[in-house]
Amino acid sequence: MELKEILNEIKQQEERLSWEGTFADYFAMVVNNPKLARLSHARIYNAIMDAGTVTGRLGQKQYAIFAGELFGIEDAIDQVVDYFSAAARRLETRKRILLLMGPPASGKSTLANLLKAGLEAYTRSEAGAVYAIKGCPMQEEPLHLIPPEFRGELAQKYGLQIEGDLCPHCRYMLKEDYKGNIERVKIQRIILSEQIGLGIGTFVATEPGSQNLARLTGSMDISAIGKDRIESFGKAYRLNGELNVANRGLMEFIEMFKLDERFLAVLLVLTEEQKIKAPGYGTIYADEAIIAHSNENEYEAMVNNKKTEGLQDRIMVVRVPYNLRVSEEQKIYEKLLAKVDLKGTHIAPLSLSIASIFAVLSRLEPPERFGMSLIKKMRLYDGQYVEHFTAKDVHDLQEEATREGLIGISPRYVINQISRAVSQTGLHCLDPVELLQTLWDGLDQSTTLSHEERKRLYNLFMETRREYDEMAKRELQKAFVENFDQAANRMIGAYVDGLKDYMHNPGDRNGRIGHYNEADKAEKMMRSIEGVVGVQDYDVSDFRKEVWARFSPILDADIPVDYRVDARLEEAIIHKLCPGYREMEGVLAAAGNLSPEQAMMRDEVVRRLVHERGYETDCAQHLLEHVAQALNVSSNNHVALPKALRWLHG
Repeated sequence: MELKEILNEIKQQEERLSWEGTFADYFAMVVNNPKLARLSHARIYNAIMDAGTVTGRLGQKQYAIFAGELFGIEDAIDQVVDYFSAAARRLETRKRILLLMGPPASGKSTLANLLKAGLEAYTRSEAGAVYAIKGCPMQEEPLHLIPPEFRGELAQKYGLQIEGDLCPHCRYMLKEDYKGNIERVKIQRIILSEQIGLGIGTFVATEPGSQNLARLTGSMDISAIGKDRIESFGKAYRLNGELNVANRGLMEFIEMFKLDERFLAVLLVLTEEQKIKAPGYGTIYADEAIIAHSNENEYEAMVNNKKTEGLQDRIMVVRVPYNLRVSEEQKIYEKLLAKVDLKGTHIAPLSLSIASIFAVLSRLEPPERFGMSLIKKMRLYDGQYVEHFTAKDVHDLQEEATREGLIGISPRYVINQISRAVSQTGLHCLDPVELLQTLWDGLDQSTTLSHEERKRLYNLFMETRREYDEMAKRELQKAFVENFDQAANRMIGAYVDGLKDYMHNPGDRNGRIGHYNEADKAEKMMRSIEGVVGVQDYDVSDFRKEVWARFSPILDADIPVDYRVDARLEEAIIHKLCPGYREMEGVLAAAGNLSPEQAMMRDEVVRRLVHERGYETDCAQHLLEHVAQALNVSSNNHVALPKALRWLHG
């Protein structure tokens, strides 16, 4: 689009959003569309729902307003949406402060910011249009001009539920400027905006004792005070506090429990009665959703303070823990790094996966179930297949582990350490071993870690290193096959096509399981894949139903199938397409020990790693050296152990 076209589009948009008329005009519109007069919680809920939903790679439903920004905290997001759903129907929920409570960098601020941005975008749409009394510092709902004694009749006739009263400024303006003629009061369309302080307020709490209540409730213009107290309230009282600003929208409190008792008392009145107490004067009606966030320590201190019992009863807590799924953790890092200048440093493909594994392991509590290790628990949480355990076990394990996600390494720490690593002079490739060492070095230098915590994290460091050994071997296996991902996805596509036919026509196939027929190639192909992972004939039906449960939501959403969706099928496909470890050893020896054919194959593997799997040449060579070490392939090249591992081996 040319600049002239862009400028013209901007002009047309502003004209479309710049409606102005009289109260009579507005009333005609609101009778035709009562949603124009909805309250703040309903408006926010509609903003969430109108943005729609999207389907994730594994078929899970996600709210589009949060998609691509928040990962692995679906339970918390669902609770937030449920809160606004109930509050939108004017249930008592709307008289509660929504508190996001969790550790630093768990996504609390991002969640609040996405709600604010979504609300602003929604009010720019026709469905989310908002109208206010022109000149009102609190963007007043125009229906407040209707005196209370007439509202019942309007509710009965038009279905309009009018809640709230005119602010002192509008009351004075109606009397002086319009001489009480409600019909002539000017109304305009507004766009809620945090940037200009219109319908979205933000308050950052500082230490108690240094806080000015006027920042919340407004201030007084001494020069405009007259003899008449009511007139002074209308003329001299500045409605410029954050609670005034947030009327008809959303109010965010950052570090809420650093507020002193006077501020908390104001919030208590606002949540209970939708009123702001103006010191020395009366009250001001306010319709706003209040969202706050805090860390766990400050929340617990508030709970243990008897003076805050009234406020505690007015808070709905949503715990926002750290993400516990490795695949989602990697998306967090990819999102954050997309905004960073890496200064020419290449991050090897498995590096973020390894960082994610280390971070997630640090947030998990050791399982107490027989046969369940921490690594297995991590895989089960990530939706992978773990023998003898099912998705039901995930819920039970999380119920048993009350501290999971509230402890451990934060995404912010990982990103900081990546930034530290890439800032090192001469570093062209950040491979998994180097990144893992950097993560450990940062923790090792921490003076706040206890000896027990340091020991726990070191054990996790070792677990992660062993996990990388297996991932590196598998990555190299894939590089032995030309265009492995395409071949694997073709194979899983054929399997899913056969699975779809099986699920829709089970009777035609059940009798032939294990008894192949050349005319039934699909069945033969499916069983050849299933047999690799030990699926016996008598287990086929249950296995396929379980796999179908994973793939059907993806197919319904018209998302291309991916061989990595089911770990068992991924393992089978790698086994069928790729060479075994012994077959790889021939290209892993030192360069001087390779035959010409082996040297050519090694060069080809490096080429595929670079052109098909996202490596650079240095990273690819590091991978080969690491796998050679993991498989104990003799080499003249010494691969040095990381410092932490050298310490382990004495």
